Amino acid sequence: MRAVKTIQWQKPGPYLIEILVEPAHTDRLGHTNNVRYLEWMEKIAWEHIEQLGYGWEAMSESGYALAITHTELDYLHASYAGDTLVLGTWISFTDQRFKCGRDFQLIRYDDQKTILNASMEFACISLKTGRPAKMPEAMLNALNKASS
Repeated sequence: MRAVKTIQWQKPGPYLIEILVEPAHTDRLGHTNNVRYLEWMEKIAWEHIEQLGYGWEAMSESGYALAITHTELDYLHASYAGDTLVLGTWISFTDQRFKCGRDFQLIRYDDQKTILNASMEFACISLKTGRPAKMPEAMLNALNKASS
């Protein structure tokens, strides 16, 4: 990844991925299709939770996972094929019981413009029932580690 320390992030210490916008990522208008932003947000969220030590393997073993309940995206600028983007994410909150949140900021590397600000809220669910459930301690510990 390029030297991203020069980027002005909205919050300190984001987990980062670099993305090169490919022609296949664009829509009929010639800019990045909005669906791609959601895909990249899901990708970084999984990578981050894996890095925190509570990825899919831990979730499936415990029987509890995080399901997205709300997503909000603010599109600020367009991006295009050939752009190098840097996507950052943070754990924004946890209620220490059932819910947590994650924020995202997507920046075009060359001009440092924020392309997108976004947030997601998650609820812990039982994989057996699909119903809301209290977060296991290991999940809470991973989320708290990232939000401190």
